[in-house]
Amino acid sequence: MPISAVDAIGPAFEHTKQQLLKPFRISQWAKLALVGFLAGELSSSGGCSAPNIPQIPRNTDDSQHLFGGFAGMNLPNWDPKTIALAITLLIISAFVLCVLFIYLNSVMRFVLFDSVIAKKCGIRESWRRRYDAGMRFFFWQIVLALVAWGVMIILIGIPAAIAFALGWLQHPGDHVLPLVLGGIFLFFIFFLFFVTALVVTVLTKDFVVPQMALENISAFEGWRRLLPMMKSEKGGYAGYIGMKIVLALGAAVVFGIITTIVMFIMLIPAGAIGVAALLAGKAAGMMWTLYTITAAVVAGCIALAIMFYVVSFVSVPGIVFFPAYSLYFFAARYPALNALLNPAPPAPPAPPPYLQPPEPIG
Repeated sequence: MPISAVDAIGPAFEHTKQQLLKPFRISQWAKLALVGFLAGELSSSGGCSAPNIPQIPRNTDDSQHLFGGFAGMNLPNWDPKTIALAITLLIISAFVLCVLFIYLNSVMRFVLFDSVIAKKCGIRESWRRRYDAGMRFFFWQIVLALVAWGVMIILIGIPAAIAFALGWLQHPGDHVLPLVLGGIFLFFIFFLFFVTALVVTVLTKDFVVPQMALENISAFEGWRRLLPMMKSEKGGYAGYIGMKIVLALGAAVVFGIITTIVMFIMLIPAGAIGVAALLAGKAAGMMWTLYTITAAVVAGCIALAIMFYVVSFVSVPGIVFFPAYSLYFFAARYPALNALLNPAPPAPPAPPPYLQPPEPIG
């Protein structure tokens, strides 16, 4: 009989404890932190506030120096072609990095699957074994992203076109009520779309990826098989989604507190290094150029990646627990996964053949 979403919590906790603490291996934690980060299993909460935008002063020689005071900082007089080139490079770089992350995420999702099943993280071996499945998952994610962007454009474009055709945008003050009501309606449509996309993403990585790994099928075929399972047991899967939300909120609180403490400790030396870099740049008379700004952006990205990795390292128990939770829940409904997660004990050795003693000579 399939276990419930609550019953799967105990085996997942025991699995996490066995994998991470018996024995404790720092190298496995380090690998799992990298795999979990790239696989998108990292869940954390936080907030940010909009920075104050300083007023740009009149152009002076002193303001050209790099980090010549935050209040007096000014950019050099770039021509429009240089600005357009910088913006184009920034957009292309962001697009390439996004596609690269989706590529790594697609393969690392299967590396994480193997790591939880085997209770041992072997990135190189699992990468080679699961590369083809990862490419199929990469194709699925690209298609899903294009569909999501298409739906977003439609949801924004059609209401905007209607409002423009009716003249609401030309004189918004005369049409406050329909604009407000339309905005509220559009907000709920966006919220419903966001929740649907999130549920599809979670169910894909939890229940479709195991099928892709074990049966060498595409994500589309995995969904074709998953839908009948969900229709035949709507309550069980709904309970799973609800329980996973509760567990994710609890994990976000626990790991959020731990991460905040660790990040606060890290920001002290990081801030000292940043201040030293600012003072050194000012003393050297460096100016804001395309190269110095690029170097600053790269340094910031590296620092941000290090911070994310530290957060991922702290969250390794969650990185292992949540995939294990989904596997134990789904294994009771998917025999191929159950055979892998709970292998049958080996058969006892066969007894030696009976040899009849020779009859005595007499």
